[in-house]
Amino acid sequence: MSAYPAIRLRRTRASAWSRALHRETVLTPADLIWPLFVTEGQGVEEPIGSLPGVSRWSVDLIAARAREAVALGIPCLALFPNTPPALRTDDGKEALNPDNLMCRAIKAIKDACGDDIGVLTDVALDPYTSHGQDGLVDGAGYVLNDATVDVLIGQSLNQAAAGADVIAPSDMMDGRIGAIREALEGSSHANVQIMAYAAKYASAFYGPFRDAVGSRGLLKGDKKTYQMDPANAEEALREVELDLAEGADSVMVKPGLPYLDIVRRVKDAFEVPVFAYQVSGEYAMIEHAAAAGAGDRDALVLETLLAFKRAGCSGVLTYHAAHAARLING
Repeated sequence: MSAYPAIRLRRTRASAWSRALHRETVLTPADLIWPLFVTEGQGVEEPIGSLPGVSRWSVDLIAARAREAVALGIPCLALFPNTPPALRTDDGKEALNPDNLMCRAIKAIKDACGDDIGVLTDVALDPYTSHGQDGLVDGAGYVLNDATVDVLIGQSLNQAAAGADVIAPSDMMDGRIGAIREALEGSSHANVQIMAYAAKYASAFYGPFRDAVGSRGLLKGDKKTYQMDPANAEEALREVELDLAEGADSVMVKPGLPYLDIVRRVKDAFEVPVFAYQVSGEYAMIEHAAAAGAGDRDALVLETLLAFKRAGCSGVLTYHAAHAARLING
């Protein structure tokens, strides 16, 4: 076997053209999904304090964000509603309203861009419940699995009817992928994809997101009875296996950077499309680090997104999507 000096690994790093030629992982705008928050009103842009540079947008302005994404080469948007407090109830029934914020936003994007961009919709009840949990709760505050799944089926069909391309259940209830898949198949929505939040952890990195959808102050207790324990990896593989067996087209790991080992293990074990969510706390840390002079913002953004691709991700949900796409496009 050859050794130094016959082998000099620095030879291929000596110039930019050679580094480009030997690069193993490439990041493009087509690898990005852009999460957007929707709010009521007309002509409304509401900056989110804990997410610097991220805003909630009223439905009439969502179409402009969609056109921006198309122009940048971003293939998909992920939508999350900030439901008005008066419409949040214990049973989350606003999730089933065909004229709710989510459905109106889906229709606005499809009217503006048609099939030029995909729309991924969150399926969970936390933006709609008065208690901030992702499902229905009993008298002791325990989130009920099967009763919640029944509502998630209706929520999914509601979003599919509005034009959603990808249903993304983020609730972590057992059995919901199979139930939703069966309902979509039986309701002329066979081509609607399911991206399962298959390995979603009970993480400390979600705080700014809860501000964005208005659930942080409402949440009673925690979500540890249904979201995964951060200590567990083998369990993630079991969750992914079950969701694939039930009909998921792709799976997601959430959060992102602290769980790249899970991304790699899922990709190696199943060889299916794996996505990761660079969640609000991760985004905020980059923004605050850059603001403090701890690192160059553009370099931090691109390096972290490249890490997702290197770990095996087919794509990344990131609030940096538009900024990253501009950097990549030059």
